Amino acid sequence: MRRRVRTTVPDPASGQVADLFGRDFTATEPGRKLMGDITYLPLQEGRFLYLAKVLDCFSRKIVGWSITDHMRTDLVADALRTAARTRGSLGGAVFHSGHGAQYGSRAYADLCDQLKVTRSMGAVGASADNAACESFHAALKRETLQGAHDYGDTTTCRRTVIAWLTRYNTRRRHSTNGHLSPDEYERRHHTAKLTLAA
Repeated sequence: MRRRVRTTVPDPASGQVADLFGRDFTATEPGRKLMGDITYLPLQEGRFLYLAKVLDCFSRKIVGWSITDHMRTDLVADALRTAARTRGSLGGAVFHSGHGAQYGSRAYADLCDQLKVTRSMGAVGASADNAACESFHAALKRETLQGAHDYGDTTTCRRTVIAWLTRYNTRRRHSTNGHLSPDEYERRHHTAKLTLAA
């Protein structure tokens, strides 16, 4: 039996951030509504790595992620910076997360301001307020662990998770996207916009 790892430690200062999603995890354009969360990746001997990711609500594409052996603010900040590089800009986007101390930190708030991202947070302890991320975590672990208790060593874990993230974006079909991969869904959206503009 796997022991439960707590990845969300509420930050009392983050209580002032409003929930701008209201459990609506849809978007009409890429890069407008983003979600993030942290999940633990169990290793042998009771150790863990942690994955922070940024999910685009439009296509469910993972546009930024970071894997490391700690849960400091750098973990979630690196994922958001990667998302900014992937999208070119996050200006005007709303980023939704839980109330973890990393997302509620001053350093993370400053990064969001710098990237022109508006923060949104669900209620404390309400996993349904971040349901798309919770669903992603479940699929990741189900499909990569395949019943095993851990990923083995750090190298194997990183390699397995990175390969799965790549496959998730490029080939894994998603019911929200009409059974298209996130990349294909975005490609078709872009093509349709170009056709309308012509």
